[in-house]
Amino acid sequence: MRQTRRNASSEPRGQKRPGASRAPAAAASAPGATRARRPTGQAESRSLAATWKSSAKQRPRQSLLAQEADPGEPEPALLPPPPPPTPVTPTSSGATLDLGDQRERWETFQKRQKLTFEGAAKLLLDTFEYQGLVKHTGGCHCGAVRFEVWASADLHIFDCNCSVCKKKQNRHFIVPASRFKLLKGAESITTYTFNTHKAQHTFCKRCGVQSFYTPRSNPGGFGIAPHCLDEGTVRSVVIEEFNGSEWEKAMKEHKTIKNMSKE
Repeated sequence: MRQTRRNASSEPRGQKRPGASRAPAAAASAPGATRARRPTGQAESRSLAATWKSSAKQRPRQSLLAQEADPGEPEPALLPPPPPPTPVTPTSSGATLDLGDQRERWETFQKRQKLTFEGAAKLLLDTFEYQGLVKHTGGCHCGAVRFEVWASADLHIFDCNCSVCKKKQNRHFIVPASRFKLLKGAESITTYTFNTHKAQHTFCKRCGVQSFYTPRSNPGGFGIAPHCLDEGTVRSVVIEEFNGSEWEKAMKEHKTIKNMSKE
């Protein structure tokens, strides 16, 4: 296409063809002409500028680039487009999950919060899995046993008067097993059982404190000692006496205690 245009207008516009009429120049010099003649230097410079502009339009673009570069250098080649950015791959088990359209949002969330895959999952679970509950932490006296538990800030405490609970002053609130996590001290825990051996009275082998245990009333959950919790998360406490000395009768009469370890 460019070659065709160059042939069609091979004659520069600034040059005059043979036999062309000189009438405009004569009219300019005729008496009564109102246009003043420009100085010779200005007319020549304008004619040269027009000639250069006309010839520049006819030249291919590559010839202009060649004039700017050194004669011995090859013409610059077009650079290939940059490769697309490599997607960030999580350095954890999240890379194996099919997150679909949410993968980019998930990775952005991890970067923004400066969390690992596990840390991001824990933050979301802690925030939304147990809405309305708070995370309590606690442990034994010497610190060998530590745990965390999700429960209400307003605790419902059972004060049992069975033979062992009466001697140990075992007041406790009950939670499902899924809301309890032993943070450390599994090797420091020992267990005492008696009678039916369904209740698992666990305590620290070093300091003897029972900070949690598995109650007979809820073998699928845990009984947590409120006096072994760290300060700052308990808002209120309601204490209910439970007649553990007549355990079978008390369990039949109580309407809610047997279901307290269920989700």
